[in-house]
Amino acid sequence: MLGPPASGKGTQAGLIEARYGIPVTSPGAILRKERQSGTKLGLEAERLTSQGQLLPDQIIVDVVAAWLRDCDDQFVFDGFPRTLGQAEALEPLLELRGTPLDVVIALEADLGTLQSRVSHRLICQRCGEIVSVGLHVAAETDPCPKCGGVLGRRSDDSLETLAARMVEYHEKTEPLIAYYEAKGLLQSVDSTRVPKEVFGSIIQILEGQ
Repeated sequence: MLGPPASGKGTQAGLIEARYGIPVTSPGAILRKERQSGTKLGLEAERLTSQGQLLPDQIIVDVVAAWLRDCDDQFVFDGFPRTLGQAEALEPLLELRGTPLDVVIALEADLGTLQSRVSHRLICQRCGEIVSVGLHVAAETDPCPKCGGVLGRRSDDSLETLAARMVEYHEKTEPLIAYYEAKGLLQSVDSTRVPKEVFGSIIQILEGQ
C-alpha cells in the first residue's frame, strides 16, 4: 500500500485485515511500539520522524524482515517500501520465501486533502487506533470509539512536519510508482473519497487478482 502521508494507507490496510483476515504491518506501527517502550531504536525513530525525516533503509528492512518470520504467504505492507532501496532489498527477501508481491495499490490525494486530514487526525493512547475528528469522533475530547481510551495527537502530526514529509515523499517514495508500474503490479486509487468508497475500489482490485 503506497501513498503520500495521510492518504489513508493505515485505514485501508486495516479494512483489508478486517475483511480478509490478512495480517498487516507498517514499519511506523512497529516503531511506535518501540518508542512507547523507550528503546534506543524507538527514541532514534522519534527524533527523526519528528523532523519529518525517513529512517535509514536498513533499519526499516530489518524491522519488516523480522515481522515476516511470523507470517505465512498472505500479508499487507502499509506504507512499505518507501524508497527504491527498500523495494530492491525486499524483492530477494520475498523471493526466498516464495511470496512475491501480487499487487501494489497507490492511494492518490491532493495536498489540500492531506493537510485537512493531518489537522483532524488523532491516535488512541491505549490501542493505537487512528481516528479523524468529524469522521469517527465529534471532538478531540471524545473517547476512542474502539476501546474507550484517551485520544491525542501524534508527535509528528503537524502541517510543518507534513510539508517536510511531502518533500521526502516526492524525492524518495514517488519513484516507486514508476518502478512498480514497470513491473505490471501498480493499481492507482483515488483516496480523496470517504474510506468506504475507497475500500470499494480496493475490493474490486483484490478480488480481481
